[in-house]
Amino acid sequence: MSSIRRRIAAFGPLTPTAILALRDSEVPTGIAEQDVAPAISTIAPFSTSLNGVDQAGNMLFKDMLWWTLGIMALVILSIRFFEIAWSKLRHVSTMSTPAENQSYWRRAQWSWMPSLKKNLIYAPLWKKRHNREIKLSSAVNIGTLPSRLHTVILGIYLLSNFIYMFCEDWTQENKYALAAEIRGRSGTLSAVNMVPLIILAGRNNPLISMLKVSFDTYNLLHRWMGRMVVLEAVIHTIAWAYVAVAADGFNGMNFKLVHDSFLASGMAGTIALVILLVLSLSPIRHAFYETFLTFHIILAFIIFAMTWVHCATAHLPGGLPQLPWIIAIFLVWVAERLARMFRLAYYNWSKRGGFTEAVVEPLPGDTSRVTMHLPRYVDVKPGSHAYIRFMGINPWENHPFSIAWVEHHPEADKTTVGEKAETLSQLRRGTTSVSFVIGAHTGFTRQLYNKALKEGSPSIRIRAAMEGPYAGHHSLDSYGHAVLFAGSTGITHQISYIKPLIEGFNEGVIATRRVTLVWIIRDTESLEWVRPWMDEILRMPRRREILNIRLFVTRPKNTREIHSASSTVQMFPGRPNIPTLLRKEVDEQIGAMCVTVCGPGALADDVRQAVRDVQDENSVVDFVEESFTW
Repeated sequence: MSSIRRRIAAFGPLTPTAILALRDSEVPTGIAEQDVAPAISTIAPFSTSLNGVDQAGNMLFKDMLWWTLGIMALVILSIRFFEIAWSKLRHVSTMSTPAENQSYWRRAQWSWMPSLKKNLIYAPLWKKRHNREIKLSSAVNIGTLPSRLHTVILGIYLLSNFIYMFCEDWTQENKYALAAEIRGRSGTLSAVNMVPLIILAGRNNPLISMLKVSFDTYNLLHRWMGRMVVLEAVIHTIAWAYVAVAADGFNGMNFKLVHDSFLASGMAGTIALVILLVLSLSPIRHAFYETFLTFHIILAFIIFAMTWVHCATAHLPGGLPQLPWIIAIFLVWVAERLARMFRLAYYNWSKRGGFTEAVVEPLPGDTSRVTMHLPRYVDVKPGSHAYIRFMGINPWENHPFSIAWVEHHPEADKTTVGEKAETLSQLRRGTTSVSFVIGAHTGFTRQLYNKALKEGSPSIRIRAAMEGPYAGHHSLDSYGHAVLFAGSTGITHQISYIKPLIEGFNEGVIATRRVTLVWIIRDTESLEWVRPWMDEILRMPRRREILNIRLFVTRPKNTREIHSASSTVQMFPGRPNIPTLLRKEVDEQIGAMCVTVCGPGALADDVRQAVRDVQDENSVVDFVEESFTW
């Protein structure tokens, strides 16, 4: 063979690559059909494997999305750590300081902070409405509006996802290669977003206690991250189907979906995601919440399984690069579920105390007072809530309720018979009782109330279980002044703070010198809900020095029912003028003030607006809203 022939042979067969062949696929009209066929067949590679996928770009934008989420979390973490350190400093420096000497902490240390609170941190998205539900009718509820700060966080997250997803090479002539590029990017980002989606969904999320951010906020982020995961998965599927139909037609695409486990699992996962999205729409979710919860768990498991199979059965060595992420988040999801089961078993059974038993009392106003006697000691902080379930009343369902009252029963010590010696070790070897006030609405709560009422006795006993406690990370111990607003059964959250604050005041270990409780009720029958606990509070030593109670009865049955027991416990007809009431408290403010609210959304929005109105450099007024939005 001549040297020229050897050089030509060294190049191998001069067969164009799939991409080059595709660029020549737009042949002029008049070319024979047999000449066009080979070019059209080269579309198919862009519907499989990583052909046409910008894997380097995918990994880059995957890292950028991680950095976006990480930087936001780091900023919030830094701010929270500073707030915790600042409150600890305020607590230590004022717990032994008289009320008149806390004026330093009353004034804002930074001139820009009141404006930031008013216009961003505590501001609703638009005007005043935030936690008041938007209802198209009595049966159609479309949810609530996020706060302005939440909107900023969500905006950064959503905008970054759209930028990273559509940063493609839109100039390339081959539209099927572009579809493959979009398929790879959207699929990658969908898998990446599943990681924070699952982490933020858990009740045992470690970020709750670390950042002291409520589960309600994480639940809001979880819902929007879920929507983004679904959108990206749908785009991923459409981009694949566009090329698959162009290459093989609908019949060929359907044949592959049935016979290829890689494609079938991907399509099944996308369908499950879309179904979950539809069920999670606010009107459907609110109307059939218990059903939604059950299907949410089932569909989530299907999505995990299908995504795992999809990544593992790809026609690539070792599967798709996203496989380790899917395995990791599946293990996180399983671990969180196991943690719930462990807490449920640990707190509700002990060898010595047996199982948890609940005492349910039907009360006026279609309300039940539930006291759960746990078989072991449980440390419950003020402001906590727990998920409870009852034997015989849809035991597979569990719902969150604020813990109103806690009683510890120390183990009896034979060496101290006749003496009151409640050491910490005795308490920890004893048991705990926790109490709730549950209004009867529909479903689970109505069944509970009807069951207690039907027995005809003052109370009934039911085998029950409590999962929790959760939250309880908002401490009022560093504030010289606390104002607690409660509407109806929202008193359960607020009353949990009062006894510990009075005890801390008597022991000289907290900064609080004034507590004002504002409770808005429909009629005086509602007083029965908390009567045993309030009687104990009113008998506490030095209670008059720190606690003021303002009761507002909106619909009294008789005007003679409205009477004030003393100057520190006053009762008024009608609704309170919240701005005026809060302004009066600010005028008499002691040290830093914290205003908390638990009740209907309209009340929470009124209190939020009043707190925003009093923000200025001459006063430090923080705001905490307790709510369960779902």
